[in-house]
Amino acid sequence: MDNGGHPHDHGHGQHHEEHGHGDSRWSRLRHQLGHMLAPHSHEAGDKVDSSMETSREGMRTLWLSLGILGATTVVQAVIVAVSGSVALLGDTIHNAADALTAVPLGIAFVLGRREANRRYTYGYGRAEDLAGIAIVLTIAASSALAAYEAVDRLLNPRDVTHLWAVAIAAVAGFAGNEWVARYRIRTGRRIGSAALVADGLHARTDGFTSLAVLLGAGGAAIGRRWADPVVGLLITIAILAVLKDAAREVYRRLMDSVDPELITTAETALREVDGVLDVGQVRMRWIGHTLRAEADIVVHPHHTVVHAHALAVNAEHALIHAIPRLTAATVHTDHTTHGGNPHAALAHHTG
Repeated sequence: MDNGGHPHDHGHGQHHEEHGHGDSRWSRLRHQLGHMLAPHSHEAGDKVDSSMETSREGMRTLWLSLGILGATTVVQAVIVAVSGSVALLGDTIHNAADALTAVPLGIAFVLGRREANRRYTYGYGRAEDLAGIAIVLTIAASSALAAYEAVDRLLNPRDVTHLWAVAIAAVAGFAGNEWVARYRIRTGRRIGSAALVADGLHARTDGFTSLAVLLGAGGAAIGRRWADPVVGLLITIAILAVLKDAAREVYRRLMDSVDPELITTAETALREVDGVLDVGQVRMRWIGHTLRAEADIVVHPHHTVVHAHALAVNAEHALIHAIPRLTAATVHTDHTTHGGNPHAALAHHTG
């Protein structure tokens, strides 16, 4: 039988990450006490509330990031206009692109708040993966534009002026990007958003490329006109490195990749459920920044339907507490057999 109609949430959205496989004895005791004292809910509406809260947190992060990077970009653009630094131009383009990635992510977080329906039965969480694609394309476009400007300046050299202003803009770019990177990565990991983490990594590299602009300014100060465009090319290479990492993260999410350790943790949690004799296949996938799971467990063949269903519910309960960001699991119960195959009727449908 399947336990497919009980998408339980236990009101511990922010606490799931504390109950991983490396908990201390005190953490487990604290969890057990909290489990007894805190009100528990198994209603679907509670999961919606948890999803709404994480989406609000993501939106708050995006708005703050947009404000910081927007201000940094404006300051740098003004200095590019008066100095003619192509290295700073490349950094400004990258910062502007990074700020604009808040738009697809914001749309995704808003869509993710919508409840599941008969057409989108798992909800709209996958919009975050589409936003991840938009972010990767934005990074690729910014790298192409930065490379073009750097090569053009190498072929057509020009002096850079107001070097002190360029240096200040470089430091401001680093400070703004590093703050945004830390905030995005921390929030993304807390709410389980791969797109937001990828965006944070993008911002972090932007910060270091901003510091690289100082090298170009230093070279120009001692009469090396080629230093500024060369640094622009180095910035392009750094952007491409970020592009590779971000594309890998988004690809894995689109392909339903999960950390293999999560599967191991799930199997261990299921085997510890009283009445579960063995564990079959366990599968997981990300839906936005939450996980869903499917699992097969083996139970005694003489259990009643009611008892087997209770075991499935207990198994789902164990999974939700063992796996961070897991909101629901469908648990299928198999029984031990003596020479027979309980799935014989399905054998001709499998490859």
